[in-house]
Amino acid sequence: MDKPRVAFFDFASCEGDQLQIVNLEEDLLKVVGAVDVVSFREAMKGHSDNYDIAFVEGSITRRSDEPRLLEIRKNAKILVAIGACATIGGVNLLKNFQDLESVRKFVYGDKFFQYETYPARPIKAVVPVDLEIHQCPINRDEFVMAFKALLMGKKPEFPNYPVCEDCKKAENICVFEMGMTCMGPVTRAGCGACCVVEGSVCWGCRGFIDHPNADSEREVLAKYGLSVGDILKKFRLYTGFSEVSK
Repeated sequence: MDKPRVAFFDFASCEGDQLQIVNLEEDLLKVVGAVDVVSFREAMKGHSDNYDIAFVEGSITRRSDEPRLLEIRKNAKILVAIGACATIGGVNLLKNFQDLESVRKFVYGDKFFQYETYPARPIKAVVPVDLEIHQCPINRDEFVMAFKALLMGKKPEFPNYPVCEDCKKAENICVFEMGMTCMGPVTRAGCGACCVVEGSVCWGCRGFIDHPNADSEREVLAKYGLSVGDILKKFRLYTGFSEVSK
């Protein structure tokens, strides 16, 4: 029986999610042993358009990206978006709230006219996606879990409760109590509240839970003198597409 053929692709991103996969080291050998990796620019020179599963990192930021993504979708039986840029748009969304020509001039200077751009969007805004693996960068263990499930023909199960639960398990002091703001009450858990554990806040890189308790969130914000508008603007870093796509 032939092994499933797997390919990795990237669009606008830092490619940190693919590096997480490469950094699996010994576990990567086990993963690779179960499949035939036919394209993975971060780890090999070869490339083939004959694959069963496509893992795609990065957001779509140019109209010229679309034909390539459509071709990947056509070739793949299963398309998996990996990382915040691919699943929710990521940091590239910041330009969506600015004048795009000004952004091009700021980045490329007097050669800006040579580079095209349009509002950044996640993969699912252009083609159907079969599975999303969230976080920035992705969690290696979660990737392995999802990968194994796909190979067994199963749908991986991801947490669908707020990061606040991970925070409580980690015995963190709520950052709201320390005068900071946090996306934890509405963000999908599964990261172990790693940012809060390290002394920061949750930035929402795993995206919103499916059915966030909006009333509870408003109560929390009101308690600390904040509005929904305040927190959405502050955390456009990752969740801006949810705001502009409504």
